[in-house]
Amino acid sequence: MAGRGESDGRGVRPPRPRDAAATRRALLEAARELFASVGYDATTVRAVADRAGVNQALLFRHFGNKEGLFAEAISGEAMAVLEDGPPEELLRRTLGAIMAEDPSGTELFFAVLRSTGSSEAGKLMRAELESRWAGTFAALAATDDADDAALRAELVLAWLLGIGLLRTIATRPIAGADPDTISAHVLRGAQAILDGRTGAPTARQAAASDGAV
Repeated sequence: MAGRGESDGRGVRPPRPRDAAATRRALLEAARELFASVGYDATTVRAVADRAGVNQALLFRHFGNKEGLFAEAISGEAMAVLEDGPPEELLRRTLGAIMAEDPSGTELFFAVLRSTGSSEAGKLMRAELESRWAGTFAALAATDDADDAALRAELVLAWLLGIGLLRTIATRPIAGADPDTISAHVLRGAQAILDGRTGAPTARQAAASDGAV
């Protein structure tokens, strides 16, 4: 027999005593598990409520709708890596989370990526990622060209998301490669993008040079 607050083996927890804070935490925990495992579109409010052991009406009371629940789940768990240290270490922290044996720190990060099929979830994803992750990377880019900084940041972010996604579906050779080796390669490449080490001119610099001829 499952103990109080434990799953019954089907992923459904027994009903909880009425406690607004506990109910909110239970719903967020259940939502994070489902969003991470099956994605946004396949997760229903009923499934979240059942997993949390509460009536689905409480989900609407606390979060308004599934989009509101998703947004709060992202801003909490999925943003932990972003906020757990200085901005200049974000690239290394993110890679560390992606390469970790326990992927819980990045599960929602990739759930967001898998949710692009939903227009509302896609808007939430783009707003969160652009304003937080990409914004942080852009601030680290060694350029005064804001457009070029944003482009570099998006390239780095796309690379990280791609690596994480490939690892979750066990694609070779990424899934079987040594995590330290992957991290070393990606750190060099991503830092080169942010620093502009190749010596290639930015689009604005190229245009200025053409105009000076």
